[in-house]
Amino acid sequence: MNKLRLAIVRQKYRPDGGAERFISRALEALGSEQLELNIITRSWQGTPHPDWHLHICNPSKLGRVSRERGFAVAARACWQQQKFDIVQSHERIAGCDIFRAGDGVHRVWLEQRARIVTPWQRLSAAISPYHRYVLQAEKEMFHSPELKAVICNSEMVKRDIIRCFQLDAARIHVIYNAIDSQRFQPASEESRAAVRQQLHIPGEATALIYVGSGFERKGLKAAIQAVARSDRYLIIVGQDKQLKRYQQLANRLNCLDRLRFVGMQQDVQSFYHAADGLILPTLYDPFPNVVLEAMACGLPVITSTGCGGAEFIENGKQGFVCDALDINALSEAVKAIPSKSQNSAMGDAARDRILPYTPQRLASELTSLYQKVLQTGQ
Repeated sequence: MNKLRLAIVRQKYRPDGGAERFISRALEALGSEQLELNIITRSWQGTPHPDWHLHICNPSKLGRVSRERGFAVAARACWQQQKFDIVQSHERIAGCDIFRAGDGVHRVWLEQRARIVTPWQRLSAAISPYHRYVLQAEKEMFHSPELKAVICNSEMVKRDIIRCFQLDAARIHVIYNAIDSQRFQPASEESRAAVRQQLHIPGEATALIYVGSGFERKGLKAAIQAVARSDRYLIIVGQDKQLKRYQQLANRLNCLDRLRFVGMQQDVQSFYHAADGLILPTLYDPFPNVVLEAMACGLPVITSTGCGGAEFIENGKQGFVCDALDINALSEAVKAIPSKSQNSAMGDAARDRILPYTPQRLASELTSLYQKVLQTGQ
């Protein structure tokens, strides 16, 4: 049997990125016997897999619009010349066979962002050449005759695409991200105690963890406001140019002494182990991997209605779901998360919920989608 020549399009391939982890988990499980993997990218960080074929498309760029447009033109030229069996794009480029909407719908993100920015910032986004380019590229891609299937990582994004682009629901496939529940495990008493000691968090205190860079979108302000109304500690993993602003907010709310800003971390698992729950009141997030990782580590999750991860949470069972800006509801949820050492039932339910979502399941769902796309393309 001939190998399937699959091309994945990702402008900037970062091994630690959410989309990239989706790709590598799926491809490792698919195996190279049945698949020839090609990656079309502008730049690659880290060492590529020896069986993967890299196609570097790095045209010169002057600003954000020229960066997006230049890569789209170069990537399309590359896949047309190479005549791959299937082109799966993780960027909004018309002409691909499959689009993976890992970043959700840009129009919906702008609608959500409009809730927290000033009128001037809303006007600025409306006239921004970059946002106008992305909205147009998104529309052209969803209406492209070549588009055979869309992969979403949540039902939320599927609904957004149907609402914004009137796409036929049968062409939209919800394939949840995989989680390696062998790698992400609940903490032992020793590891929990060791990390807490390092972070100066009392053993008997209840601590939440927030993980994510881009603090505005992922709701760190709301998380700090909610934690300020309780006696909980908050571990903040991630980075942002406006870090000082969040520290000043915590200082004004008299909770800075209970916050631990630890910056970007290569290995987040030890920090999950110090925590009793994850808080991520994100404005708009298709389905962040951190939700799966935290649940695999036995942490209940507090998240928002704008997060695809909410689909894995029943209120009071695996955590809580609130509006991203409802500080009262968020602070009630923060107070309702128990210390794991006192009661781990909610954390156990969270881990049980994610156990079926293995890399093997992801691989078989992708394989059957690829077969479907090949059949429709013949």
